[in-house]
Amino acid sequence: MSGEASPWRPEQYEKFRDERSAPFFDLLALVQACPGGRVVDLGCGTGELTRELHAKTQSAETVGIDSSETMLAKSDPFAGNGLRFERADIEAFAPERPFDVVFSNAALQWVNGHEELLQQVSGYVADDGQLAVQVPANDDHPSHVIAHQLAAEEPFRSALGGYVRDWPVRSPEWYAALLDRLGYRDQHVRLQVYGHHLESAEGVIEWVKGTLLTDYEKRMSPELWQEYLRQYREALLPRLIHDSRVTIHDSRFTIHDSNGPARPYFYAFKRILMWGRR
Repeated sequence: MSGEASPWRPEQYEKFRDERSAPFFDLLALVQACPGGRVVDLGCGTGELTRELHAKTQSAETVGIDSSETMLAKSDPFAGNGLRFERADIEAFAPERPFDVVFSNAALQWVNGHEELLQQVSGYVADDGQLAVQVPANDDHPSHVIAHQLAAEEPFRSALGGYVRDWPVRSPEWYAALLDRLGYRDQHVRLQVYGHHLESAEGVIEWVKGTLLTDYEKRMSPELWQEYLRQYREALLPRLIHDSRVTIHDSRFTIHDSNGPARPYFYAFKRILMWGRR
């Protein structure tokens, strides 16, 4: 995650608060308590969910790390009783002592080079400690594919200096093999599909505006960003409409015609959850 100015806006990210928090709690369910221990949350956001991590682990000290000032500005109500927050890049984070639990929910996908990154992050894990990570794995969905294709076209290509977001997330079996090499004697790695019922296909755009598209927004002028969004919408919505048509007759579904997709719109989102103990 970069330390440069970022357009991360908590109000945009939290439009889908319940949907985004579900993977956090699934990951948290894998974590075992470490009463009196030390815990770090890499990419803590506003810190609201870090408070849940702090309570579940029963740790004496939990620190939430994030690079976004706007996110951390919301963290004060959750601090206290051993929980605190710091602004730092994940790549540059250098703790003085290891942690009993190193936790990261939907953050490491912003950092390239996952083999080197997880080796680094594992260096924060104490003997007999735990590593718990969740990363999105939805880079093959049209919402992501079209975003990158458009960034490679003019006038956006020139404005971005040829930048197109790399996607560092690997396969579940790749992470399982890496955890084994890093010495995690116990592990749990899985790919999970989360089905989100959004009000309409437009909701997909609102979703990625709070995450993936921030990486392009911060590199464009406000005017060019609006043009990017316009073209993104024009390219994405017809694809979503086509893919959402239902061809079976079932009382639970609406049969679609050329006028548009289902309401609500079913947004299937893949994520990898991994946990290991040394």
